Amino acid sequence: MPRRRLAALACVTALTFTVSTSAGTGRLTPGASTAGAGPVALSHTSAHGPCMIRGAREVQMSEGIPTSTGYTRSTGTVRALTLMIDFSDAPGEGDARDRFREFFPQTREWFRTSSYGRLDYRPETPIPSWLRMPKSFRAYGIGRGAPFEPGYRALVQDLVAAADPKVDFRAYDLLNVLVTPNAGPSALDTVLSVTFAGNPEAPRADGIPVANASFVYSRQDDGSGSYDRTGYRVLPHENGHVFGLPDLYTAEGGGAVGHWDIMSEDWGANNDFLGWHKWKLGWLDAAQVHCVASPGTTEYTLTPLPLAGGSKLVFLPLDGRTGYAVELRTRAGNDEAVCRPGILIYKVDAEVDTGMGPVTVYDSRRDSGGCTRTPNVHAELSDAPFTPGETFRDAGSGITIEVAGVGAGAAGAGVEGGYRVRVTRE
Repeated sequence: MPRRRLAALACVTALTFTVSTSAGTGRLTPGASTAGAGPVALSHTSAHGPCMIRGAREVQMSEGIPTSTGYTRSTGTVRALTLMIDFSDAPGEGDARDRFREFFPQTREWFRTSSYGRLDYRPETPIPSWLRMPKSFRAYGIGRGAPFEPGYRALVQDLVAAADPKVDFRAYDLLNVLVTPNAGPSALDTVLSVTFAGNPEAPRADGIPVANASFVYSRQDDGSGSYDRTGYRVLPHENGHVFGLPDLYTAEGGGAVGHWDIMSEDWGANNDFLGWHKWKLGWLDAAQVHCVASPGTTEYTLTPLPLAGGSKLVFLPLDGRTGYAVELRTRAGNDEAVCRPGILIYKVDAEVDTGMGPVTVYDSRRDSGGCTRTPNVHAELSDAPFTPGETFRDAGSGITIEVAGVGAGAAGAGVEGGYRVRVTRE
């Protein structure tokens, strides 16, 4: 991974932690509501109870299930107000609608594919021109690690005042602010793109707080010539936060999860959400998620996560806050970077905050160097999945996960029939 990218990732970690603190200090009180906010339609039964791990209240953006209140709903029709803004010291170049087209319809299609059609994401831009802010970019004092107070609060207040004559903020579920790319440094040097989510203390517009807002700055262009195909992916990542998902990378880069979730790496080739996130977002039915909390041996046939239908996730809780997740990843749907299909095993910790490593992927081939040379893909974990005949063991917890074979009718990567997984709890 390029040194500048590592530095940028470190910057994002610091930035997101500040953001999460800002957002989390104002959680919704009982009876409070925000436009577009609502409970995620998580599908579960009483049998899933032991697997609904939860973090402590002070964890700002927990991997716990269900997602806490205040974030944007992630199923059904979601209307995304999208505004393109510029400044006197960074005037927008060209047609503002070209900036909009850098992200759409790609972002809408990404969410449609990842959610199996359960999220109807509708970007709307009622102001198709650059919306000039009353202060210079420099005057807002926005830089690496900038908290919500005071710079972003002032920016949101000014943005609302400028847009309000033409926008009814009550009609939208989230806000995307596409900043002119010439405001601030290159993303190769410092990543400024940021999201403030679940924040009812934000400035109000048309009677409701602008509680879930993503800001996108410079273009994520690694010089490989892939920007037109991959540059939009910073927005699905940022919108993942308005749906309540944490950052999965750490200050060291993508070393904990690699390219297995867009909340870990949003540069380079396309990738999907983890199965845990799909359940958390309400995109999996109860029958597609298996909670293994009792001793014994059980076998499941998992179908590829990117494809609709079939069993998708097996979860083994360790206690009330952690557990192992098991899913099948293949090159399909949004997962174009998969170079070694197989069973992905990872640990989820609901008490670890965003950007601090709440998810850890287990590598079936440690120190192998990986199986990909795709730019901006964490190579070491690219061959992490376990394949038929391989076994994961946690002796301390008495858990064994064996990849028993490829399901009937499967061909090549097992896209048709899935993989059989045998799970044992002592």
